[in-house]
Amino acid sequence: MGVDTGASGGPGSGGDGDGRAGAGRGVSRRALGGRLLALGGLLAFQSLPGTASARWRGGASWRSLRYGSAREAGLLEPYLERALEEARRFLGPSPERPWYAGAVVLAGRGRTVALHEAVGDALRYGDYDGRADTARELPYQERIAMTRDTVFDLASLTKLFTSVLAVQQIERGALDLEAPVVEHLPEFCGPEAAGSGKERITVRQLLTHTSGLRSWVPFYRETTPEGRLGLLWAVRPQDPPGSVYRYSDLNLIALQLLLERVTGRPLDVQLRREITAPLGMRRTRFRPPQSWRPLTAATEVARPPWSGLDRGLVWGEVHDENAHVLGGVAGHAGVFGTAWDLAVLARALLDGGTYDGTRILSAASVELLFTDFNTAFPGDDHGLGFELYQHWYMGAMATPHAAGHTGFTGTSMVLDPSTDSFLILLGNSVHPVRTWRAGSAPRVAVANQVARAVPVRTRHGGPAWFSGMATAGTGTLELPPLALPAGAGAGAAGADAGGAAGPGSAAGVQLQCDLWWDTVPRDGGCLLEASADGGRTWAPVPFGTSPAAGGGRQAWPEGRVDGWSGRVWHRLTAPLDAWAGHELLLRLRHSAEGRYVGRGVYVDALRVRAGDRTLFDEDRSADAARIRAAGWTRSSD
Repeated sequence: MGVDTGASGGPGSGGDGDGRAGAGRGVSRRALGGRLLALGGLLAFQSLPGTASARWRGGASWRSLRYGSAREAGLLEPYLERALEEARRFLGPSPERPWYAGAVVLAGRGRTVALHEAVGDALRYGDYDGRADTARELPYQERIAMTRDTVFDLASLTKLFTSVLAVQQIERGALDLEAPVVEHLPEFCGPEAAGSGKERITVRQLLTHTSGLRSWVPFYRETTPEGRLGLLWAVRPQDPPGSVYRYSDLNLIALQLLLERVTGRPLDVQLRREITAPLGMRRTRFRPPQSWRPLTAATEVARPPWSGLDRGLVWGEVHDENAHVLGGVAGHAGVFGTAWDLAVLARALLDGGTYDGTRILSAASVELLFTDFNTAFPGDDHGLGFELYQHWYMGAMATPHAAGHTGFTGTSMVLDPSTDSFLILLGNSVHPVRTWRAGSAPRVAVANQVARAVPVRTRHGGPAWFSGMATAGTGTLELPPLALPAGAGAGAAGADAGGAAGPGSAAGVQLQCDLWWDTVPRDGGCLLEASADGGRTWAPVPFGTSPAAGGGRQAWPEGRVDGWSGRVWHRLTAPLDAWAGHELLLRLRHSAEGRYVGRGVYVDALRVRAGDRTLFDEDRSADAARIRAAGWTRSSD
């Protein structure tokens, strides 16, 4: 993983790196962060089945969040305890320096918050010496411990608030998603940018980072407000609008100015009137008062060359240099808040735009936040403002429906409508300096445990075979040798590669089982293999799957599944007639080959049938005892 540095707002950006880069695409967030550091300087949400109202678990939307046990939340307590242990682990060398001085972790499901704890310190260091790469630790009596109510500089999580405000205006008809920005903000395309295509940039392209604009410009080098805005008006797209994904603070700064023009109100006033006051988010705002400083997590000792400004210890003021010179109110950074307040926002969005009887968005508008508009840029899935399906910080909570964002100061949030779960992890990872941390390891580690805390249940309620969630893990689940009857497949000549018998054919010899999977696409999966020579060589077995609760059938001609099963069990059938008359070994092999993992693979109810004859049935204790499992365990959840 690359260094998690200021990805898009200059050396002190509110951005956060993502590590994605590919030929023909724009600079990704984490890759750009690494470049800026070197110069001295951070839900694909596919439509769910059913109607829009059914997608959001808004049944009793008037209810508010409450504390409760893991069981009341429908979560498994041991894994929430491990999530807290993971958060605490990164207070130590990670790998050489602490990833953060302290953190607050909050996780829940439905309207129950089952984990909300603080670790470490909100203020630990008084100074930092860049030449010696050493920090001056404060005496214990002068440090301030992290608490559950500590206020954080949310950095790029600000982009989510700006995006919600924009979608509100789209819902009200004041903005058109596909309208050019210059329709309301003509100065956006200044004389220096004439003929560059900038005049074609749309509201949607700002919200999905497909405008083609560069990642940032150093507003903090200008001495006047006019000079700072002039940089934005003059900047030309680096690529034609809509042709590339490039994470850019400029998109959200432009969106801020657009919103202020349309509404006639400053962004901080909009935030208070439209989101925080209606939802009761009393500890979320731009420009916190001085009285909040003792309650706020300190950020960086900001000095050149690692920072664009010489400010000393930044504490209680926005860390991002550009947001700082813009007066502390900016579309890309500047909002301060608590984990609980972010959980309120998460709950409102998961409930289709309402919280405790107050609606801030319609359910249809919420879907715009969670719908992938970037299908042309695989791997850069993006709703309006929200990132989707990003394992690099969501860990195993990442699904095609999971949405969230990160912030350069060490903040992150993840929402998963498919499980109705949410995770807020706030850390002061730039305290005392940004160069002490790299990557998103704490985010991934904590999210993996929260994902594991959501149980997977079989239809019969008993245990199933589970692959586990180990990085680089692999394992095999092997059936005993089976003598397939000769000629059993004669009636199944019409069976397709997906395991479905053709019209008028008998069932033939088939493997059947229940299968549940969630792996990182292309980096993990489950393969069905057969051997007719005692295990010396193995060949893939094509099969088909269909949701156990009913639905369309999908063929897997290469004998392998990966990605996401929709968090439902599927019925797997695989024709074995090609091996009729032979003694056959069958095995399911799982692998997790990349840096990140999904929730894993579950297998249950293994059977092999030849017409009306049962050759193997896992429900028979004698057969079950002959299964050879390596890297698989029995799990009831």
